[in-house]
Amino acid sequence: MTSKPAVLVTGGAGYIGGHVVLALREAGYPVVVLDDLSAGHRAAVPGDVPFVEGDIGDIGAVGEVIADHRIAVVVHLAASASVPESVRDPLRYYRNNTGASANLIRACVEGGVRRFVFSSTAAVYGVPATIPVPEDAPKVPINPYGRSKLAIEWMLRDAAAAHGLRYVALRYFNVAGADPQGRAGQSGRGAGHLIKVACAAAAGRRDHVTVFGADYETADGTCVRDYIHVSDLAEAHVAALRDLEEGGGGRVLNCGYGRGFSVREVLETVRAVAGVPFEVREGPRRAGDPPVLIADASRIRAALRWSPRHDDLEFIVRTALSWERKLADADGVAGRRDRSSAR
Repeated sequence: MTSKPAVLVTGGAGYIGGHVVLALREAGYPVVVLDDLSAGHRAAVPGDVPFVEGDIGDIGAVGEVIADHRIAVVVHLAASASVPESVRDPLRYYRNNTGASANLIRACVEGGVRRFVFSSTAAVYGVPATIPVPEDAPKVPINPYGRSKLAIEWMLRDAAAAHGLRYVALRYFNVAGADPQGRAGQSGRGAGHLIKVACAAAAGRRDHVTVFGADYETADGTCVRDYIHVSDLAEAHVAALRDLEEGGGGRVLNCGYGRGFSVREVLETVRAVAGVPFEVREGPRRAGDPPVLIADASRIRAALRWSPRHDDLEFIVRTALSWERKLADADGVAGRRDRSSAR
């Protein structure tokens, strides 16, 4: 039997990266993780997975990892990923995302890596005119985070033409939930994703949830998003890798379920699943937040033969809540709360 190629996962100590590592290992791929631990956690990487602490923008260091571990494929998830923060500090996002990724891609080309899976974002669409939004919709991002990711898509397209790099770019919609087996979840206290924050409040780890904007032109005035379970997203990366092995490439694909839920609908679901109340406050809109983002996910299902298993908001919430309660138990003081907010 032919052995599977070695895969380097950048950002593999992070929330999504940790789940991608689990999915790749279950599919039989040898995995190496490269992470600078600025947002990730060393404990998120299984003990038997080779781990390198380092910067994806360091061409020499990345080249050494590629050579030392005979890397054949890169799955690139390392990035700064907060829309509000990108509005406040755009140059950090162009440095950490666009600039560092340019160096990573260069290291891949120089190191002989010809297969690349990239973590992009639905933020490249801005405020789409068509809902659900297809991949060929105009790309008019309204925040630096989306612009920093779109520039990387362009770099990959150009590197493919010039150097034969084959890639799949996955445009994430709103990722949520945790590993159903309890092996991984979102651990950062500063995370601002709605389901994470609401479940943390329900578990007693935060004292309230803030709704940013209740005056959007939506059914209940709050933003609507397409929530995808993190384990389904991880499996999409495995499917993308297999597509590259079969000679595919040059694909840009939405990762979502094709239906949306408002902020209020999510909060009601968290309350129902948790069976406990928590405080909800209303705040002003945040810069860079579009009113509605829902994926047209037909292309990824056809192109990668990807079939999600967890397309259920209650299941997403249950797994996220289970993870938050596990973290609360680890804290030792369930009543200790962080003052925090969410979109």
